[in-house]
Amino acid sequence: MKGGILSDLKKIAQQFAEIALEAGAAIMMARADVGGAALKSDGSPVTAADLCANEIICDRLRSILPEIPLVSEEAPAPSSLQADIDRFILVDPLDGTKEFIQGRDEFTVNIGLIEGGIPVAGVVFAPALGILYMAGNNAYRVEARPGERLTNSHDKRLLKTRPLSASQWCAVISRSHLDPDTQSWIDSHPVAELRAAGSSLKFCTIAEGRADVYPRLAPTMEWDTGAGDAILRAAGGSVLDLAGTPIRYGKPDYRNGSFVAWGLPASNPRLSAPLP
Repeated sequence: MKGGILSDLKKIAQQFAEIALEAGAAIMMARADVGGAALKSDGSPVTAADLCANEIICDRLRSILPEIPLVSEEAPAPSSLQADIDRFILVDPLDGTKEFIQGRDEFTVNIGLIEGGIPVAGVVFAPALGILYMAGNNAYRVEARPGERLTNSHDKRLLKTRPLSASQWCAVISRSHLDPDTQSWIDSHPVAELRAAGSSLKFCTIAEGRADVYPRLAPTMEWDTGAGDAILRAAGGSVLDLAGTPIRYGKPDYRNGSFVAWGLPASNPRLSAPLP
């Protein structure tokens, strides 16, 4: 089964994309009721759009990939999944809920497949922007509207990260969560430009070659990063912890430590040597 999954990543990415487009349509329909946001036990907001999209995504995934367990931000008890399971799907039905509530367009639908602790396929769909990022064996950007079906008429632009210059880095940062530790990391590296973005679009900005690095020293959950990590890795980048090791998925509480997303692969010598 393992070989079958890994050899069919293109098909899985296509399936994830179609589900994300469907969920994106429901999110846009629910956008008018954004004032009904509630707070979860951890203090983060949740809206009717989060819950509606989650129901669509989980129902569709269970129908087409019933053998693969799901971990969703909006699932009743995501911690019930065995942490040592080899393969599972991470779902964030509406990443960037704060941006969504504030009327910005930088919110996304995230679906990622984890195999052996590594993101191997994923989609990030920004329904308000009409932009879909998808990754299996390669990473692509597609212009697509919520509710559309992907066809051969959709133009898929292959994504590739850019080389890292010796100086003058462009860093992408969280629009809503820039913490002091992350700011300190930025101040100690040759960052010449900051580009703020919401949700998992930060990973996609690097995957497109429009930025070099995304430091995140504040807490995140695996469903926040899994799909974007898959896009970035397929485009030639990597997501490393502060020791320079690729972050892994399937941790007992699904909580990430500090990480830095790069446009360079983990094997690049520049990332194994002290950076300026």
